[in-house]
Amino acid sequence: MFTKILIANRGEIACRVIATARKMGIQTVAVYSDADKEARHVKLADEAVRLGPAPSRESYLLADKIIEACKQTGAQAVHPGYGFLSENEAFAKRCEDEGIAFIGPRAHSIAAMGDKIASKKLANEAKVNTIPGYNDAISGPEQAVEIAKGIGYPVMIKASAGGGGKGLRVAFNDKEAFEGFASCQNEARNSFGDDRIFIEKFVQEPRHIEIQILGDSHGNVVYLNERECSIQRRHQKVIEEAPSPFISEATRKAMGEQAVALAKAVKYQSAGTVEFVVGKDQDFYFLEMNTRLQVEHPVTECITGLDLVEQMIRVAAGEKLSITQQDVKRDGWAIECRINAEDPFRNFLPSTGRLVRFTPPQETMFQADTSKKYGVRVDTGVYEGGEIPMYYDSMIAKLIVHGSDRDDAIQKMRAALNGFVIRGINSNIPFQAALLAHPKFVAGQFNTGFIAEHYAHGFVAEDVPHDDPDFLVALAAYMHRRYRARATGISGQLAGHEVQVGEEFVVVTLGQEGNNQYHDVSVTDFETDSGSSVVHINGKDYRISSTAHLGSIRIQGACNGQGFTAQVERGLPKNPLGLRIMHNGTQIDAMVLTPRRAELLRLMPYKAPPDLSKFLLSPMPGLLVQVAVQPGQKVQAGEKLAVIEAMKMENVLFAAQDGVVSKIAAAKGDSLAVDEVILEFE
Repeated sequence: MFTKILIANRGEIACRVIATARKMGIQTVAVYSDADKEARHVKLADEAVRLGPAPSRESYLLADKIIEACKQTGAQAVHPGYGFLSENEAFAKRCEDEGIAFIGPRAHSIAAMGDKIASKKLANEAKVNTIPGYNDAISGPEQAVEIAKGIGYPVMIKASAGGGGKGLRVAFNDKEAFEGFASCQNEARNSFGDDRIFIEKFVQEPRHIEIQILGDSHGNVVYLNERECSIQRRHQKVIEEAPSPFISEATRKAMGEQAVALAKAVKYQSAGTVEFVVGKDQDFYFLEMNTRLQVEHPVTECITGLDLVEQMIRVAAGEKLSITQQDVKRDGWAIECRINAEDPFRNFLPSTGRLVRFTPPQETMFQADTSKKYGVRVDTGVYEGGEIPMYYDSMIAKLIVHGSDRDDAIQKMRAALNGFVIRGINSNIPFQAALLAHPKFVAGQFNTGFIAEHYAHGFVAEDVPHDDPDFLVALAAYMHRRYRARATGISGQLAGHEVQVGEEFVVVTLGQEGNNQYHDVSVTDFETDSGSSVVHINGKDYRISSTAHLGSIRIQGACNGQGFTAQVERGLPKNPLGLRIMHNGTQIDAMVLTPRRAELLRLMPYKAPPDLSKFLLSPMPGLLVQVAVQPGQKVQAGEKLAVIEAMKMENVLFAAQDGVVSKIAAAKGDSLAVDEVILEFE
């Protein structure tokens, strides 16, 4: 067994590998860029080696630097994680040539599965179901149209070297096939330096279901059940679960056996994933093979009780698999939510900056410890006070739950999301909460088009309706009553002017443009020891109790005998007297006032915000890579004004209306904050 391994990655996956290595008594070496010198994975590892500047092409993608770091530290093996060099056959071969064990498949397996055209031919030879299509490179758009007509519309036009949604179009007729081919070819050439295109049948109501496989160097391969990955946004997975709520036992077995056949055909060793597209009638077709550890591997670990990172390390060290197919378990139900640094209410624009608060829900399961089940696990590479850089992927954590069945897992996940405190940046937690509460998701009735169908016009607060809005108001009143009770104990109060608590309040929920709502409430039967009160609102009683510390954001308690987790903050950015209540993805901003103060508030005029229509503001934190206009230039609506880059995303800003540029306030290369002025109009 190895005594020291180097992790050629960053973030949560680097921390995940370190956890298993530590359990196995193996020392670890971290590598880092200048942006990550204070990162969590650097602090956790036994040693750390600097690679270079922040951009990945100058650090994490430099194979020579990583090989040099292995030699410098005496690391005998490299775990590549996912992304970066994890599926780079040249890097795997280089490791083999240098006598460094690559904790992953051999280079020939990566090469065989890395090319989508070649992999489909191999799949056909291994008798794996493949989508009807034309798997040779296509010469031009005219040939593409003829092929598409032969297969039958709709068809999918894909770049051979594509990934992450790039180089992919769906065509429903000859015109779309002709234009789609040209677009895919240009995109593939620019993104991957490879403009080969292939065409295949487009599966209707498709689900994305993948099979986790595990092979060793002795010819043994097993499949570890499936993962349901159909909840995707722009071809990026958002929620994953295991098992799938859709497929039958017979389909599961058939998919697993075909995945094993494909793995054996390429002499696969290590953990890998065979992805399938599954139609509405459970017809399934090979999509691609990922020759690495997947982001969503924890859900498989939960239901099988296996540590996949440990299995990868043992296989790389030459050990035989310790399990057979009959030993593979399927216990309970696991769900993973990807927690991303992005603003769902601003079209999911990246959100970078300092994590002012980062308090994940309490963990009851842990990385590298498969002895515990039915609980909550958090895989992350960040910490409170740390910086989220603009140079890398937006995912900052993975929230995983394991339940006795799917309903139990959904409830555990909703409670865990309620208790996940993130401040300083925006996160997609409200969007995750909306998905988990959606009736179609709860019923398991979804496919890869679910988000595009139900959130076609983006995501807004109204997309997360609360099942009991009065509870949020009652919780605001309850917490205000507790704050007032504490204030009565402050010493030195002027006689005759002590803080009075009272029982009658008006909760004012703050709306847009001064459109506030007023709720009469009473808070009675306050019990100091139990932290219990009865809140009366709209003819309903809410007996709420909580012993949470009043300085905490996360509040756990019970309402009418049912447990809840919510977040409560005192002091809003523009209203120090306000309260912000968050529960099940819904947020309200409120003020709790005496009836007289509420009466006076109604008389206050509404102060409109300043007119910012003459300014182009940065919609996200990021790097200004281009200013496309000059002072004095006339622009028309829809014309490009500037380009901002962050977290692998390039965002083009267009003019909303005709105008004349009067002043450029930011320069190319500037790091911008949200709402920072880029330019002004006359």
